Amino acid sequence: MPGTKDLCHPETVRVAASHQAEAEKIAAELAAIAATGMVLPGSITERRTRCGRANCGCHADPPRLHGPYWQWTRKIAAKTVCRWLTADQRRDYTTWIDNDRRLRELLARLEALGAAAFDADPRWERQPSRPASRTGTRTSR
Repeated sequence: MPGTKDLCHPETVRVAASHQAEAEKIAAELAAIAATGMVLPGSITERRTRCGRANCGCHADPPRLHGPYWQWTRKIAAKTVCRWLTADQRRDYTTWIDNDRRLRELLARLEALGAAAFDADPRWERQPSRPASRTGTRTSR
């Protein structure tokens, strides 16, 4: 509607200058992540394994395990999904995973700022008028 204020717009609700400055810093970091590349949820783990050959060094004491092998893991629809990576893939995707973790941290900080601004709203001090309850007695006919 023309002339209607956007209630989520920062100018509608007064936000402390420190909160606004922090939100602008977070926005700049978010923009930097978006400009640098991709985001990938999950984690990369180094794995070392034993083989099936009984006389291999991986069965010695102490064992000399095979590897390192790199495995990317994440949850999709409550199921764990894993993929084996090459060393080059691990190097490339580690940055994407770091971007995902950083985004989650920034989002948590931004949510905390929003909650703090919400709680600090001076309009909470003014209680809205509540409609009068209808506690009158009814007469039976």
